[in-house]
Amino acid sequence: MSPFRYHVFICDQGKPEGMPCCAARGSARVIEVLRREVAAQGLSNEVQITACGSLGLCDRGPNMVVYPEGTWYSNLTPQDIPEIVRTHFQGGSPAVRLAHQDAPALKAEILSQREKMLAAQRSREAAGVLPDEVSNTLRAFQESRVLLTAVEMDLFSAVGSGAGAQEVSGRIGSHPRATEMLMNALTGMGWLRKQDNIFFNTPLGTRFFVAGSADDARAPTLHLVYLWNTWSTLTASVRAGTAVFQREMADRGEEWRQAFIAAMHRNAQTRAPQVANTVGTEEVNRMLDVGGGSGAYSIAFANAKPSLQVVLLDLAQVLPIAEGHIARAGLAGRIQTRAGDLRADKFGEGYDLVFVSAICHMLGPEENKDLLKRCHEALAPNGRVVIQDFILEPDRTAPKSAALFALNMLVGTANGNTYTETEYAAWLGEAGFREVRQMRLPGPAGLIVGRRG
Repeated sequence: MSPFRYHVFICDQGKPEGMPCCAARGSARVIEVLRREVAAQGLSNEVQITACGSLGLCDRGPNMVVYPEGTWYSNLTPQDIPEIVRTHFQGGSPAVRLAHQDAPALKAEILSQREKMLAAQRSREAAGVLPDEVSNTLRAFQESRVLLTAVEMDLFSAVGSGAGAQEVSGRIGSHPRATEMLMNALTGMGWLRKQDNIFFNTPLGTRFFVAGSADDARAPTLHLVYLWNTWSTLTASVRAGTAVFQREMADRGEEWRQAFIAAMHRNAQTRAPQVANTVGTEEVNRMLDVGGGSGAYSIAFANAKPSLQVVLLDLAQVLPIAEGHIARAGLAGRIQTRAGDLRADKFGEGYDLVFVSAICHMLGPEENKDLLKRCHEALAPNGRVVIQDFILEPDRTAPKSAALFALNMLVGTANGNTYTETEYAAWLGEAGFREVRQMRLPGPAGLIVGRRG
């Protein structure tokens, strides 16, 4: 029994450069056109499309097999897709011009390809060659740095609707020869398209990195540019046991601060309403958002309950950014901003909820104990503290994102780390909280909740 009339498997596997594979022969574009054509013909509920690994005909890619008949197509181009959709998916008969007709020959070719692949694997294993996945991890920084440099220099905006390297270099203030080298690499990576020495943005670059686009992500991505500098000190930080290139937010400059808050805001925009809904606001009339940054969470909680009053506490340099977001949300009358130092200041009293998001990982254990004691003092009886942060499993190796983020704190802070549920529970208990529990949410971070006695 099949829930769909047709189930299409189409290979999108990539291999090292120089080796034949469907990805190198344009499978991504074929898949894109296939999905679009199926939708255009109103067949999305009848045809299930699954991108898959090798189908064994690497020299003939892109390859596709359609079930339940088991019809094989090879050497596909985007221009072939409408015929397959019309003849096979709508008409019910394979597109004869494009389909394999000799099943025994097809099987023999697949088995021959498989044997060649296994022989190559045995040869590499005998020679002690690094596996491809290891080599790719070791070299991953190269493509990352190329894209970060393009974003840093606002290259995609300079390309605009199409431009040569000389023209782009004049717009971004770079060397023409080096700019062309960078743009050639971006083309090889799929971020640009080149025709007659004119470069054009691909859809991804246009959507996310051209100034003024609806989903312009350049500002938050610049935060990763700055992280590149701190992560380059990882070896020295491991030797020293702490960051060797570390400054407080107040000392890092306006450009760094704008990028950091933009990155935090982009991450929080879709998550914040989910967090507010999970935490609940029935018992909450006054809320304190400690280190509230862009105001995304204050806005989400205020939107969840029209009568809720919020105080957002952060550094004076950050508050203008938050106030801009709050004003655009129409909540200036219900969200008050207050300048303060979350490491030392008293928070006031009488709050029903104290929200601490993405703060504890910046601090050491003793600093977190002190922070949570001040949160306890700020709460009304029966009020809650909610911590949102990366939460490690007991052996501290998972989730992987949390284990990696611990290193981000190593290179960027004096004492920061990521912590386990047990550690948070101990600190909360010591601060006087009860009913401590974890609330799991999709994504890399979780919630730890404690109630004041």
